[in-house]
Amino acid sequence: MHVFGQTVDDETRCVHYRTSADIVAIKFACCGRFYPCFQCHAAGETHPAGQWPESEWAEPAILCGACRGILSITEYRQVTRCPHCLAGFNDGCRAHAHLYFEVQAPPA
Repeated sequence: MHVFGQTVDDETRCVHYRTSADIVAIKFACCGRFYPCFQCHAAGETHPAGQWPESEWAEPAILCGACRGILSITEYRQVTRCPHCLAGFNDGCRAHAHLYFEVQAPPA
């Protein structure tokens, strides 16, 4: 699986997010390409990012950088660690969910 963007290691960390828990790449609804984050997508594409509608959350669109396992969006939104390898995901990513999925943005 190719991950686009400004990655800094084999576990999909990027120049923007590189803690030990930043091991997720997301397939963007607009282009079908995996990127580590919304900023990497903005730097690598000429189109705006599209969000996944809830009706398509069964799509296998989340890549665990630790084991390369793929999760559906629904699965990803229900867990805090990879169900395949048990690597922990960054819980802070939930604050950015509205950038990837059609959900309400958190209050400012």
